[in-house]
Amino acid sequence: MAAVVLEYKATEVTILDMRELVSYTDVFVICTASNRRQVQAIADAVASASKRDHGIVPSGIEGMEAARWVLVDLGDIVVHVFDGPLREFYDLDGLWRDAPRLAVPEVEASDEEPESKPLFTLP
Repeated sequence: MAAVVLEYKATEVTILDMRELVSYTDVFVICTASNRRQVQAIADAVASASKRDHGIVPSGIEGMEAARWVLVDLGDIVVHVFDGPLREFYDLDGLWRDAPRLAVPEVEASDEEPESKPLFTLP
């Protein structure tokens, strides 16, 4: 899912390995969007890509109306899409500072249709 948020121009992408810290998910993907419209577009793209590429329908999407912090719950992955001020305010990166950081994939710019990618890779 990190590749999807990067394709939609999210910034400050962080992937946290949550397996040793919580029982409800394996990974948090946290990213920042530049405005509310982009927050919604990224969250929509994550939900669509998870269903299209992996057959996973989100068990919940919260925050789409306000579009300042949208949470997309994919079970093993929870994607948090923030606008800048709210990401700084809630500081999930600091709250979960003990979580190991995973490598963020590099995404090449392309006009072609994105190919299917794994949801995430754990070491």
